[in-house]
Amino acid sequence: MKRDKAIARLSVIIALAAGAAASVGIFSSGGPGPHLHETVRGTTVTIYGQGLYKHMSAEVAPQGIAQDYITLFVAVPELLASLLFAVRGSLKARFILAGTLGYFLVTYLFYLMMGMYNAMFLVYAVLLSSSFFALFLTLMSFDPTELPERFGSKAPAGFAGGFLILNAAAIAFLWLGVVVPPLMDGSIIPKEVEHYTTLVVQGLDLGLLLPIAVVSGILLKRRSPFGYLFAPVYLVFLSILMIALTAKLVAMASLGFSVIPAIFIIPTLAVVSITCSAMLLKQLNQYREMEHREPRRS
Repeated sequence: MKRDKAIARLSVIIALAAGAAASVGIFSSGGPGPHLHETVRGTTVTIYGQGLYKHMSAEVAPQGIAQDYITLFVAVPELLASLLFAVRGSLKARFILAGTLGYFLVTYLFYLMMGMYNAMFLVYAVLLSSSFFALFLTLMSFDPTELPERFGSKAPAGFAGGFLILNAAAIAFLWLGVVVPPLMDGSIIPKEVEHYTTLVVQGLDLGLLLPIAVVSGILLKRRSPFGYLFAPVYLVFLSILMIALTAKLVAMASLGFSVIPAIFIIPTLAVVSITCSAMLLKQLNQYREMEHREPRRS
């Protein structure tokens, strides 16, 4: 099937490009070292000053390196393993593949928009494009109308859908706790903006990712066909993302930064995300698995 071949080729490109980008992020060195920088807003920020992320702040750069470890040693192997089983006809693996592609899409969207310009810029662009089209093609390979029957009545739709909604609410309140206080006291710009142009992560979460989680959760609770499509994919994506966020918090804590209350929230969300993903996919019936494929042409 042409679509399967396209997904496989794009996934291999993603694995190679992400492996290279993450390795450079982890192992690169050199630079002036930590130093102070005065922003256009008149505040002073400590710059990391080393390696690929040398122009990032001393708080954000270690987070990028921590996520690179997760990308290299968790996301890339998961991408390749799920691809291998998906091309062999596993519906469960196809859900995992889609969720993992979602992780790469979101990760390198953030890297392109938030990361200070560096030598991996074009690699990030390739990763964003490849993961977008690979995810789109993978989602198009599902037949939503048959998914309610595939999952069956025992699938924990209410629990998993409710978690997606509560997770979105928890993260929204976390980010609003950053954004709203400066608006109330008149300072407008949160200190977390540092020397960047805006709060990219918080903005994309509040404007895009969290609404998708809420809609997916509501559709799943209603046992809508598209709920059975989007919610498992989102939960797999969320599982990897929360693992990466946990690694970021550990890196920040090791450097003496405050990680309260996130250090209690994020790992808990990671565990529940993984649990919900496993519970849903465990109920997935793989019969009629080959019907999504097109007939071979001679």
